Parts: sequence; structure tokens; C-alpha cells
Amino acid sequence: MCRLLDKLVAVTVGIICSTGLLAQGQTAGKTNTPSLPLILVQTVALPGVTGDFDHFAIDVKGKRLFLAGEDHKTVEVIDLDNNQRVRSLTGFGTPHSILYLPEKDRLYVTDGADGTVKILKGSDYQPVDRIKLVEGADSIGYDHEARHLFVVTGGKDVPLDHSFLSKVDLATDRPISDIRIESNHVEAMVLEHHGSRLFINVTDKNEVAVIDRQAMKVNARWKVGVGSENSPIAFDESGKRLIIVCRKPPMLVVMNSENGSIVTNQPAAARADDVVYDHKNRRIYVPGGEGYISVFSQQDADHYALLAKVPSAPGAKTALLVPELNRLFVAVSPGETNAEAKVLIFEVKD
Repeated sequence: MCRLLDKLVAVTVGIICSTGLLAQGQTAGKTNTPSLPLILVQTVALPGVTGDFDHFAIDVKGKRLFLAGEDHKTVEVIDLDNNQRVRSLTGFGTPHSILYLPEKDRLYVTDGADGTVKILKGSDYQPVDRIKLVEGADSIGYDHEARHLFVVTGGKDVPLDHSFLSKVDLATDRPISDIRIESNHVEAMVLEHHGSRLFINVTDKNEVAVIDRQAMKVNARWKVGVGSENSPIAFDESGKRLIIVCRKPPMLVVMNSENGSIVTNQPAAARADDVVYDHKNRRIYVPGGEGYISVFSQQDADHYALLAKVPSAPGAKTALLVPELNRLFVAVSPGETNAEAKVLIFEVKD
């Protein structure tokens, strides 16, 4: 009888390994398989929060994580020492993106409802100011050296048939200039550190706009072509590669940041709101709303391979990598699944 059981176990393991499920972390109870690139180490429940989340921000020194409750009209504050929510900040209409500036101990939150960037004290979260822009304030990018915040405004949610990219001086907390973009749906952006270019997804046109952020001028618009609804974007600046995720069909697209040519494209997790480039480990993380994270290995600037499908949860489509803490944070939105809102904390394995 024991020999028969041993044979059955051996056959079962062989079938699982041959399908690749163990390698991809999809087998029930194998979430913490040591070979996986991401290990789930903590779950932080956010009871009472409803609807979709948008983006994260981090206070590394203070070990605070901030998360925009887009539909719940709050900013959730999580203490990373104890892995507990400590505050749920109100006073927002539609919070989207967050920036924490440690040198000023200030929290900047875009609010699409009234077209403002709301400024709060980091010490007690009291509002201190607001920067008025066009309604629909959403995605952001930050130039740390120049202390300039770039904010997407306008678009179809306002509604407008065009959008703006606004530049704000965070030394004075006042807008400097803006540029009109002929698009009603502009999404995420990335900035180069060794140059003046800003790359932004023009989603309804299936393009990436290349903007000189000093002159506030559109220099080029590159077609993505192989997929549509390009929304999240990340940047491997040293490799000169833009890392884009399209939603129709769900795919990872790698674009040459010098000329806009498509280097490769591969299927990826569906309904992603973020894409993360892990420079240290040369990986890409695509958090999908269907319950797993697509993890790609960057073999070199032109070659990428699916490394794993790491289980997360339905609605887990927003993420933030914090290299200083060796953690990937993933928000589970209850909006589409009616599941409990929570944050999944993954350890990043070398």
C-alpha cells in the first residue's frame, strides 16, 4: 500500500512539474515557494474601504505607506512598523496620485474632482494649501532635481476632448506652465534623470508622447501599434527602454526610448494599473486584476522572458516597489470583486 501511495505521489508531482505550475507559483498552497521571485509576507486589511484604489506613495524613513482610495474619497495611511492602517484621511473628492516630500514633510495628493493638488502636513495630516489646476487632476511625475511636479489634468472624465500636462514648482507650491495634449485620455508618465524628456501614455490615440519638460513642448508622438489602451509605464533609463502595459489585449510592450521602435511584446496579466521595473534584479512586475502578478526577467535590453505568475488576489492591480525595504506593495481593490480591501506585502527575492 505504501509503495502504491509513493508511486501516486511521484506521478502527481511529475504532472505538476511538467505543466510548469510549480515554477509559476500557481499551485494551491505554494504561494511561499522559495523559488518564487516574490514571497507574500504580510496582508494588511482595510475594512470599510469600498471601490477602486489608485496609486501609492512611501515615506521610507517614517515607514509610512500612503494609498489613494479613489472611489472611497480617502487616503489610507499604513504604519509599516506594525503593518496596520493608522489613519483614513478624508477631505478628497477623487484622490488619484500621491507624492510625499520628506524634506518638507508634506503630502501632495491630486484630486480629480476639483482639479487641485492638496497639500497636507506629514506630521498631523492637516491641510495647509492647495494648488488649483484644471479639473481631472490625475497622474503625476516628479523631477527631484528641479523640484517640479508634473500633473495630468482634463480629459474625458471632466469632460473635455483634450488634456493638459501642468508643471508645478514645489519650492513655491505654485503652477508654472502647462501644455495642451490633443487627447481625452492621458495616463501614466516617466521622466528621464539624465535629460529633459518626459514620456507619457496617450491612451486613446495608442501613442507615447515625448515631451521636453523644460520647454514644455511635444517633440514626438510614437505609435504603440501592437496593442491598445496603453496605460501603465515604467523606464529602464540605462537600457534606453520604455516598459509599457496595454490592456487590449493584455500585454507587455518594450519600446526603444531613443526612436520609439517596438523591441518586443508578450502577453501579461490583465487589467493592470501599474507596471514596475526592478533595476536591481532586472525584472518587471505587472500586477493583474485577475489574481496574479506577471514577473518578467530582463535578459538584456532586447530580450525578456516570463519568469513566474505569482498569486496575488482578484482586484490586485496597483503596485509600488520600495527597494530600500526590499518590498513590493500591491493594493487589492474591492471595486470589481466585492472582496475586502487590503494591501499585500511581498518580499522581493534576489
